[in-house]
Amino acid sequence: MNKIGYFNETGKKIVELASVKKVIVKAIEIEKLDNLEFNIIIVDNNYIHKLNKDYRGIDAPTDVISFALEDYKDHISLEKRLLGDIYISLDRALEQASEYGHSLRRELCFLAVHGFLHLLGYDHMNKEDEKIMFARQEMILDACQIKKD
Repeated sequence: MNKIGYFNETGKKIVELASVKKVIVKAIEIEKLDNLEFNIIIVDNNYIHKLNKDYRGIDAPTDVISFALEDYKDHISLEKRLLGDIYISLDRALEQASEYGHSLRRELCFLAVHGFLHLLGYDHMNKEDEKIMFARQEMILDACQIKKD
C-alpha cells in the first residue's frame, strides 16, 4: 500500500493536482513498485529559493527539489520504502509553462515525475543518465496522455 502526501502550501487553488496524482500513480505502476511513502509539496518561489540556498548552495529559486531519504548512508531499511519529499515551485511551474508554451497541468505533472524519478535514484548528471531519465519521464507522461501542447 502506497502513501503519498500532497500538500499545497501556496494558498492558491491548484486544480491540476488531480492530474499530478494520476500521473504519480501511473509512474509507480510503470516502475513496478509498492509499499512506498513520500510527499509532494507545492510551494512558492520564496520557499524553494530558501531550500535551494540552504541545501544546494544555489542562491536562486528552482522548479523542483527532491530530498531522497535512500541517498543517505544512515537510512534505515524498513518494510515500507520511505522515499522522501518532492518540493515544486508553483511560481516556476507557471513561468515555465508559459515559456515552453504548454499548460500548467503538463508542467506540474512533468516536475512531479521528474522529482519522483530522482527519489528512485535516477539522475541526469551525465548524458547517458540524462537520456535514460528523460526517456522514462516521457514514457510515464505519454502513458497518462500528458503531451506537450
